[in-house]
Amino acid sequence: MRHSILWRILLPFIMLLVGVMVVLSLYLSNFLRTTYLERTETSLFSEARLIRMTLAPLLSNPDDPQINALAAQTAGLLQVRVTFILADGRVIGESERPLAGLESHIDRPEVQQALLNKEDSEIRFSDTLDADLLYAAVPVQQDGKVVAIVRLAEPLTSIQTSLNHLYTTVVVAALVTALLATLIAAWITRATLHPLGQLSQAVASMMAGRAPELGEPRRKDEMSELQVAFRAMSTELNRQLGDLRAERANLEAVLSNMTDGIVIADAQGNVLRLNPAAARMFHVDAQASLGHSLVEIVRQHQFVELWKRCAQTNQQQQETLEVATERLYVQAIATPLGAPMEGAVLLVFQDLTRIRKLETIRRDFVSNVSHELRTPLAALRALAETLNEGALEDPPAARRFLTQMETEIDNITQMVHELLELSRIESGRVPLEQRTISPCEFLEQSIQRMRLQAERAGLTLSLTCEEDLPNVFADSDRIQQVLVNLIHNAVKFTRPGGQIDVLASRQGKEVLVAVRDTGVGIAPEELPRIFERFYKADRSRSGGGTGLGLSIARHLVQAHGGRIWAESELDKGSTFYFTLPVRG
Repeated sequence: MRHSILWRILLPFIMLLVGVMVVLSLYLSNFLRTTYLERTETSLFSEARLIRMTLAPLLSNPDDPQINALAAQTAGLLQVRVTFILADGRVIGESERPLAGLESHIDRPEVQQALLNKEDSEIRFSDTLDADLLYAAVPVQQDGKVVAIVRLAEPLTSIQTSLNHLYTTVVVAALVTALLATLIAAWITRATLHPLGQLSQAVASMMAGRAPELGEPRRKDEMSELQVAFRAMSTELNRQLGDLRAERANLEAVLSNMTDGIVIADAQGNVLRLNPAAARMFHVDAQASLGHSLVEIVRQHQFVELWKRCAQTNQQQQETLEVATERLYVQAIATPLGAPMEGAVLLVFQDLTRIRKLETIRRDFVSNVSHELRTPLAALRALAETLNEGALEDPPAARRFLTQMETEIDNITQMVHELLELSRIESGRVPLEQRTISPCEFLEQSIQRMRLQAERAGLTLSLTCEEDLPNVFADSDRIQQVLVNLIHNAVKFTRPGGQIDVLASRQGKEVLVAVRDTGVGIAPEELPRIFERFYKADRSRSGGGTGLGLSIARHLVQAHGGRIWAESELDKGSTFYFTLPVRG
């Protein structure tokens, strides 16, 4: 409060006003006292001169009782103390005390001056009256010689009372004047500073992010001009701040939704900005990373060297790195930001892992297709060469070779058909004719289709379906295709005398279907890849097949909103699971 402009203006003014009033009061008090004493002294001298004329004829007989009576009479009339003193100091007239008890007054200062034929006054404490008195002495001459002295004395008690009254009046007047002047000054100062207070509140509102509220100025002065200028400035600042907030929100939205990692480092290598994608890529907290060094965040010296090269050359740098610990393939691009952020470098980290994986899948796909086609094509070529070399002349052999050629052509046709089927499924060009069906019904249909093949292989095929199993919304033919494929694989890799069980149960909001066999099983290191295209475990190479069935099954189950996976142990069998969402 005391640091406000109001008090900084008002306090010096009050101190100055109080100082002036104190000095003025002291001056007036001293002036009034001096003036009052001078008037009293003049009055006493005048009265003493008048008494001197009455006393002079009586001095022929100093012991005349009329002299003392004159002192008493004039004292009663003038309300002062009257004393008549001879030149030798003997008192011959006294209005306040008996003459017998009075000592010589020759040593009194005013008497000494009167003996020198001078009128003199003196203020002195009187033991007789126990008070300060103003003494005025006038000489009485006869034949040019001072023979007696008329001395009048007036107590200063009445003078002091009058002066005290005057002092009180002056002090009260000074205080009232100071109070009124202070109130008027405070009102004028507050009224003058009120617009500044409004401006201060407006600035505080702007700092808090709120729109300032400024009314119309009530007067036309410098303050009103300042208010008008501030209102114009605040309007412009609000517009600019709004634009900046919008741009910042847009930038935040872009950075937050970018899939590429963005890191901005200053000239010292400290992180200024980090977007969520970069935080996820390097497993750090975006806010906690601000201010930390780049090497703490990226933890790859190649990226730090990339930043150094860019900062030193002031040119864009690029590097591709495979992060072994994270199994990521990352392309980093470092770009200097230039004048707006001198020395800062923008680092863009692009995760190329998926693209690299797709390239690997493409290469593997081409390799697998080439491998799968090479065997039937080589067999066809060998059979054709055999026929050309004379086997046509042997009808039984020729018929046998032609039958083998048909088998190889069927294998190629099946592979092409499955490739086309898989391509259509992956691209979403295979429409699903979904309807509400009972799981037990399509499971029973699939079992009937595969029962004969299982019996030929010397296997037992059974179905266990829970009662009151809820319906599912699915394409019956496509789900049967999945189930037939799983049962077919189980038949193919289970030794004679084995068991294949198909089970269906409810698991929460899904129906779980399991195909369990007692076959040769799958190695743990091969289990994660069995749903890849053309992938066949070593034990299945002798069994033929294209290696596309499980990949097709996976895509069909996922198209229905379900999941598919497998569990297996070598020489103990395998269990393939898939789920379908419950209808409704």
